[in-house]
Amino acid sequence: MKDLFTIGEIAKLFDVNIRTLRYYDEINLLKPEYIDTASNYRYYSTRQFERLNTIKYLRALNMPLSKISDFFRDREVDTLVSILRQQKEEIAAQKYELELMERKIQNRLFQIENAIHSNYNSIEEKWIQQRRIAIVKKDIKVDEDIELPIAELGRANGLNTAIFLGKVALSIAKENLIVQRFDEFSYVLVIVEEEDCAQECNQSIPEGNYLSLQFQGTHKDSKEYYLILLEYLKTKNYHICGNAIEITMIDYGMTNDSSKFVTEIQIPFERNSI
Repeated sequence: MKDLFTIGEIAKLFDVNIRTLRYYDEINLLKPEYIDTASNYRYYSTRQFERLNTIKYLRALNMPLSKISDFFRDREVDTLVSILRQQKEEIAAQKYELELMERKIQNRLFQIENAIHSNYNSIEEKWIQQRRIAIVKKDIKVDEDIELPIAELGRANGLNTAIFLGKVALSIAKENLIVQRFDEFSYVLVIVEEEDCAQECNQSIPEGNYLSLQFQGTHKDSKEYYLILLEYLKTKNYHICGNAIEITMIDYGMTNDSSKFVTEIQIPFERNSI
């Protein structure tokens, strides 16, 4: 039976990259049994097969090399149990993070598809649950640049990954809506979802009935759609009960084609009692 194997043979036999085996040698995790001083060829023996199998098994569990080295320095059952338990906890944390990312992606896909396939300029009455928000800045003019205060808000509230796609909204105060003043926003806000994990954002938009309308354009094009919504409120004998919310659904953050920009206006209302 063959006693020694070249590094190439070991790589092929165990399906391990030669560079990986050389690295294991460098960090003293798996050193060759014998090195030919004349040729500098590395040779491994069958006595090292079990060690390499253990390394492969632990690496398949995403075990860091440092922990594998610790195990071989103190090769006991208790040591193995300990590092496996630690790895189990770390994998559970990673699993939670991946599930969080999956929910975020699903939220964005739903929102984008809803915007793309919307029946534009059509008014919808809908109930919207309470939404947690972070307020960026108050009293914003329609032509004022809001990018800097939004970035500052994200940094202050741990929202670095949250301020994207359908999260930024503008608000027109109830009193301005009533007098049809649409050139000033009472504040700019970011809608914070559960997956954003922003503990500092304690303010919220109350739940309730909202008139909703999506149109192709940005807040600079919104005036005519506010007028349509206000006329609808008048016709239905509804009255405004809060500030309007104007959400950017699709803008230059997603596409260079301005014809594909989509904005949604939401106005809270109450039905007059009979």
